[in-house]
Amino acid sequence: MSLYVRGDRGFKAKGVDVVACTAVNDAFVLGAWGKSSNVGDTVTMLADGNGDYVRALGLTLDGRGFGMGERGQRFALVVKDGVAVQVLIEAPGKFEVSSAEHVLSVL
Repeated sequence: MSLYVRGDRGFKAKGVDVVACTAVNDAFVLGAWGKSSNVGDTVTMLADGNGDYVRALGLTLDGRGFGMGERGQRFALVVKDGVAVQVLIEAPGKFEVSSAEHVLSVL
């Protein structure tokens, strides 16, 4: 998951309460990533250390060939009242449908 959400970008105007970023990594790495990206309280950083979340979603990626183990595919979820109403899954090597701009366009 990439972290290219800078500022609100119009999410609040569209009724979004929380923008979160998750990655198959530990809380310390996610915390450092959020800090170095200056997300402040704009993005909630959620560690998926064992990959349990992406595995439950069926969105794992085998990165063993690159020495990275099991990772998560790039995706964006739009969740309303606890139900995923949009599941936007990137093609390998792409960053299009999970971008902040695209997610805003489908809200």
